[in-house]
Amino acid sequence: MNLKKNWRVVVTGVAEKNLKHVPKNDFIRIEKSIDQMIIDPFAGDIDKLSDKGNAWRRRIGNYRIIFEILIKKKTIYIYEIKRRTSKSY
Repeated sequence: MNLKKNWRVVVTGVAEKNLKHVPKNDFIRIEKSIDQMIIDPFAGDIDKLSDKGNAWRRRIGNYRIIFEILIKKKTIYIYEIKRRTSKSY
C-alpha cells in the first residue's frame, strides 16, 4: 500500500514537554497516532472543540492530543498532549 504523507505536523515545545511525562507504552501509541495524522488528520477519534476556535482533539486511550488544522497550509499544529482526567474539559 502506498500512503502519501500530505500533511506537515508541527509539535510545539509545550507538547514535547508533555510527552516527556508519558509512559513508554502510551508514548508509542501517541507517536503512531501522530504518524497517522500526517496522512489524514481527520481520521481517528477526533472532535472539534467548540470553545477553543479552530482547536481539535484526538483521543488515544486516556490521552488527548489538542491541535489546530491549517487546511490551506496543509499543516497541523499540536500544542498540547495531556492525560484525560475528570477536570480535563
